[in-house]
Amino acid sequence: MTIDFKKVQKELYLPVANKFSQIKVPKMNFVMIDGKGDPNISQEYVEAIEALYAVSYALKFFSKRELDKDYVVPPLEGLWWSDDMTSFIRRDKAAWQYTMMIRVPEWLERANVKQAIKTVAAKKPALKVDRLRFESLTEGLCVQRMHIGSYDDETPTLLELHNEWLPQNGYEPTIKHHEIYLSDPRKTVAAKLKTVLRQPIKKI
Repeated sequence: MTIDFKKVQKELYLPVANKFSQIKVPKMNFVMIDGKGDPNISQEYVEAIEALYAVSYALKFFSKRELDKDYVVPPLEGLWWSDDMTSFIRRDKAAWQYTMMIRVPEWLERANVKQAIKTVAAKKPALKVDRLRFESLTEGLCVQRMHIGSYDDETPTLLELHNEWLPQNGYEPTIKHHEIYLSDPRKTVAAKLKTVLRQPIKKI
């Protein structure tokens, strides 16, 4: 059986689109890479995504071949922040910082990731896989909502979250804004892109 986390853990990947909902997000492992700048024009961003997918597929093939556990490579995810958070409202993408990441199934270990990085580096030396790292992320209580449409149209939803939903419900944000990209922008028109917008929170 091929495991698809989007199907077996729908609560993490398929929130409703018309309202905010709370969820307790468990600890998960990821392959991560950091960067800064406008993802639409940054070659560094393109190279980061290529490296992430190359290692993630190497892990998938290792898992299927050596452990007899096959799975669908999970969607690309991103943590976003800026020294001046108003840059997100102004869409000043040059000021954005990010950690892009792809989930690693819990049965795979740090050593497996290191070996996958080594394998990809040998086969595709042009890829910047040396910048990748294996790290756990524990977000805990979060609020999330499905966004359907262009990435540049997320601002009204984020303003509603921070200016209305959070104060009205007695919460404040904790760690970084989190996005999960369920659609391939190369194959999906902007108006139909599906993105999970997630924010870790705590009671005030």
